[in-house]
Amino acid sequence: MSADEAEAGGGPRIVGFSYAVIRAVPRVERGEFVNIGVIIYCQDRDYLAAAVAIDEVRLRALDHQLDLDTVRLAAESISRRCVEPVGSARENDGLLYRFGILTAPRSTVVQPSPVHAGITDDPERTLTELMARLVAPLP
Repeated sequence: MSADEAEAGGGPRIVGFSYAVIRAVPRVERGEFVNIGVIIYCQDRDYLAAAVAIDEVRLRALDHQLDLDTVRLAAESISRRCVEPVGSARENDGLLYRFGILTAPRSTVVQPSPVHAGITDDPERTLTELMARLVAPLP
């Protein structure tokens, strides 16, 4: 049994995590947005990751002139920053610091939601579940 396994029952250990939804806000002045991804941080598992899925039809409904390539590039850069060290030594000084930078409020076309918290026994599975619940196209 690994260190991440629970003492009672032998199942995976439940740990806390923080997450933010990545939003595309085509016209910042209007405040309308489409959820396009999720970033999740779990300190106990030393885990930081993001997933992105851009729904071009929903974004075009908010702004038919939106540069989708720019949105895609900005969103994918968030995913890359979760796994690749970039910038100054301070920016790479731990996953918590990096999560803080990636989830800092900003007034740009791609921006994070407020940070939320939860518990999980598998952060990777939780990221997939959050994507399905918060980002998947509406039926």
